[in-house]
Amino acid sequence: MAMNVGSSDGDEDEVVSAINTTPLVDVMLVLLIIFLITIPVVTHTVKVNLPKDANQEAQTKPDNVTIAVNQAGTIFWDTTPLSGTKELLHRLEQAAVKKPQPEVQIRGDALARYESVGKVVFACQQAGISKVGFITEPPPRGG
Repeated sequence: MAMNVGSSDGDEDEVVSAINTTPLVDVMLVLLIIFLITIPVVTHTVKVNLPKDANQEAQTKPDNVTIAVNQAGTIFWDTTPLSGTKELLHRLEQAAVKKPQPEVQIRGDALARYESVGKVVFACQQAGISKVGFITEPPPRGG
């Protein structure tokens, strides 16, 4: 049986460049065991009989009103072209009195004039519509 006690040169101050990970692994295993033991203790709560959820019919949501404005400035109610802002205002006033009030979604063409879309927003404001949204196209992926 042989044992290496040192080098024959007498150079005993050699630096060890390897990291000893055994203490780190020991500490992590101890922490893992502690967490496995303490988590079930923490999750216990007072036993209570909670009420059962009954399926209740929710109030039906009204159909959203979709208003489109094309590049030429023509206003469409869903797919029906309107003669002008007066007809739009009349239809919006009829929709505003419904309970619950539908949401107005505006689809404006990217090349439409701002004035055309602004008239629709102003008509919604005059009719008393509380929820107005704009439908946009998401940007292309990866670009």
